[in-house]
Amino acid sequence: MGAPLPRDPIADARRNWEDRGWSDVAAPMAAITAIMRTQQILLARIEAVLKPFGLTFARYELLALLGFARKGALPMNKASALLQVHPTSVTNAVDRLERAGLVTRSPHPTDGRTTLVGLTPEGRSMAKRSTAALNSEVFGAPGFPPGDVEALIRILADFRRAAGDFE
Repeated sequence: MGAPLPRDPIADARRNWEDRGWSDVAAPMAAITAIMRTQQILLARIEAVLKPFGLTFARYELLALLGFARKGALPMNKASALLQVHPTSVTNAVDRLERAGLVTRSPHPTDGRTTLVGLTPEGRSMAKRSTAALNSEVFGAPGFPPGDVEALIRILADFRRAAGDFE
């Protein structure tokens, strides 16, 4: 990231909205814009930690998900649903992780239409090492006070539920 700006551009945008007569939507615009900028900052931190492992966050999420699976493998369509991404995104991640020797594809034992994706021993090791780095360098120091973290979890979960993300 570059040098900090001398002023908050989102606060400036809010004032611009208010000056244009859009006061009724200025605060929500600022909140949404701040969430999106915060996501960019957090993703940049995560990607910087994962870069030495040769992983993107999308690939890391798939490795971590497989690491939590009882057998270290899941049907690709289930991985897509749990990660809340399009099946093409999972296929792309699997292609790259497979080339890196971190996952394998195999046919489902009882459903010929389904492909399983599973961790290799190297993939399991990579998931553990990259998770340890993220826990140490990002999740252990998120930049939010602990009380704010719990409030954010609640606020964002309420929003996601209302948006139909889950029941």
